[in-house]
Amino acid sequence: MVIPLLAVLASVAGPVGASPDAPAPMDRVFDPIAARGLHEMPGEPRELSKREEWFRDKEMRPDLHLSDAALAEAQREYAAAEKKAVLARRRGNTTAALASSPPDCPGVRVQPVTTLFNVWTHEAFPILPGDPMEPQFHVFLRDHYTNQATQMDTRLVDVLARAARRFNAARIEIVSGYRSPKYNLMLRKKGHAVARMSQHVEGHAVDFRIRGVPTQTLQTFVKSLRIGGVGFYPHSEFVHSDTGRVRYWKGS
Repeated sequence: MVIPLLAVLASVAGPVGASPDAPAPMDRVFDPIAARGLHEMPGEPRELSKREEWFRDKEMRPDLHLSDAALAEAQREYAAAEKKAVLARRRGNTTAALASSPPDCPGVRVQPVTTLFNVWTHEAFPILPGDPMEPQFHVFLRDHYTNQATQMDTRLVDVLARAARRFNAARIEIVSGYRSPKYNLMLRKKGHAVARMSQHVEGHAVDFRIRGVPTQTLQTFVKSLRIGGVGFYPHSEFVHSDTGRVRYWKGS
């Protein structure tokens, strides 16, 4: 017992021969602020069990439950908007009809007006009631050769939607949308019948077809809309529609 006690006293007294008034070494000075900081430092995060992770994810999920009264009210609002859209379609205002229907309603499955299919990129793009579709629509109709996109004229959506409703088409094939100046020039050099100042280069044209609908029948309907130029291509089996001046022609 004597030896350990002497060792403790020696450690407290400091090195042999040191003055009792000399300051203690810095590593032996007790700093209450530093000690408190060490005490308050957060520990290492504990790995959660699968059960704890499940409860944590459950707490973070948004509450999507609706009461019967709230669901009935939402469905009444949807029915009123749908009635408004039907009246707009009867007046021939498809743009207003698309904007009238709500994009979503609890308990109601939203059916697309039609689905566009790009024959070059093999991408599908649904036209949904009330969906403004920007900027996805512009990217969908991008130049497949250069992968460039531009601001497409959204009046083309009206043409496609009205054609889909007229022929009850669940799918419309897009043959051409935006055409970059580089790609347009390349087609001209290869002898293709494309205009030097094509409406495709301006983002104002779309070439499309509907399987099961004769090309001439589709052309006749698009001409009746009188929105812009309409080209008829019986051999390639597609119709050109643009938002330029009203004019008609027949290609190959």
